[in-house]
Amino acid sequence: MKYTFYLLTDPHYLAPESWVEGEPVNGRERGDQIALKATPGIFDSFAEKFLADETADTLLITGDLVNAGAVTDHESFKKRLDALKAKGKRVWVTTATHDYSSQGGRDENIFGAVRYIEDRSEPAESVYKTELLPLYYDYGPADADSVHEESGSYSAKLCEGLRLIMINDNGNGRSFCGLFADGVKWLSDEIDKAQNAGEKVILAVHHPVIAPWEIYRHVADFEMYGGYKDLSRLMCEKGVRVIFTGHTHVQNIRKYEDENGNYFYDVSTVAMGSACGKMRKITFDTETKVLDVTSIGIETIKGLDTGGKSASEYIYGLNFIGLLENSLPYLRTDWNRFVDGVRGLLPTDQLKAHPALWKKALKSADNLKMSTPAKFGKKYNGLGKEEIKELKSMPALPEIIKVIKHIYPGNGPFGPDTVQYKVFTGVTRRVDHIQEKLHIKKLAELLPEGQTLTDVLVSFLYNDRTGDDDAITIQL
Repeated sequence: MKYTFYLLTDPHYLAPESWVEGEPVNGRERGDQIALKATPGIFDSFAEKFLADETADTLLITGDLVNAGAVTDHESFKKRLDALKAKGKRVWVTTATHDYSSQGGRDENIFGAVRYIEDRSEPAESVYKTELLPLYYDYGPADADSVHEESGSYSAKLCEGLRLIMINDNGNGRSFCGLFADGVKWLSDEIDKAQNAGEKVILAVHHPVIAPWEIYRHVADFEMYGGYKDLSRLMCEKGVRVIFTGHTHVQNIRKYEDENGNYFYDVSTVAMGSACGKMRKITFDTETKVLDVTSIGIETIKGLDTGGKSASEYIYGLNFIGLLENSLPYLRTDWNRFVDGVRGLLPTDQLKAHPALWKKALKSADNLKMSTPAKFGKKYNGLGKEEIKELKSMPALPEIIKVIKHIYPGNGPFGPDTVQYKVFTGVTRRVDHIQEKLHIKKLAELLPEGQTLTDVLVSFLYNDRTGDDDAITIQL
């Protein structure tokens, strides 16, 4: 017998009542790299996919349900959850830091509820952290066997032989997003109870337990699950094989293995309205105890005219690299339109103040061929004569963009056999060689301990982790 459920994360839902057209809401979209105005239609489109699957009865949503803790956004979002329940589906959620507003210094949360009007944003009625559990009690906790009141985490039986523990990791809202001591004990006890009953355990939480890349943890450790090292040890000790996460807005699957060979997978899912927009379809075989994870996108956005673009193309166009790529054609033909297109991405004031300087620099970048960086890393890239010849006519900027555009969707484009891989790693290997000799302090501080610049780059060039960020099969 097989049991199927779905997982969606980081909706960042913005109600239609929370904005009017203008630079404030458009600026927030660019800043957040999320198609905020389209989130109602994006959610409805994913919901239709879920509803169409008669084999699945449960949808999990792991935090950042709304964008900034506004009552209006929560009320509108809950109506959509109610509609799914009315059609016989179960919806289980956790909340995260975007779901509530800071309350007078009682926590470190930096978000405040707003409504976007034509020329500014104005304060809106807020939901506070203590209100989240009762607000969403009917979406998971009400059906749970155990609820941890302090955090709002809960444990529930998904099907015969499979238990889900949804961890609510709001913590203090910023520097520690995890469970405090009482919550850690509750989690450990719930895992023990489930395993003693012969159940396999899967976990879900908002913040990552394994960073999508080591450089992420190195530069933004506070963005990790608070106590991720302790949770990793706990999962390995107890044989819990998988945790589903969000927050990074990155489609990413990583394996953690300890010194004794114990391991688990962190399956991170891209944000609903960011980069490519996907959800996970997860199927559990009750006999073999195998968990099969795949990914599903949407083709259209319900109720939205995307100008002929697919849903993924529309969402990508609001991503930082999409903004740049869509604006590049105007670099040579319409400077003002180019500048307008890269607002929030490049320093617009500087572009306007020094157009001649910026035009020259950007056109030089646009003219750059791959043969130039290949020459810089000649001693380290192993390129053959025919490959070098090919690179003389290959523009560099589009190849760089291909790498960057895969940061959020995952599965980088250039494996070790490609000329692009050889060129890019040739450059970083030369820099690493220089670093070995000169010990440049600022570069050393940027790199994770034990990693070179080449190590950092390779994780972005191709999937050197599990082979596919969209799918995996896990033996529980």
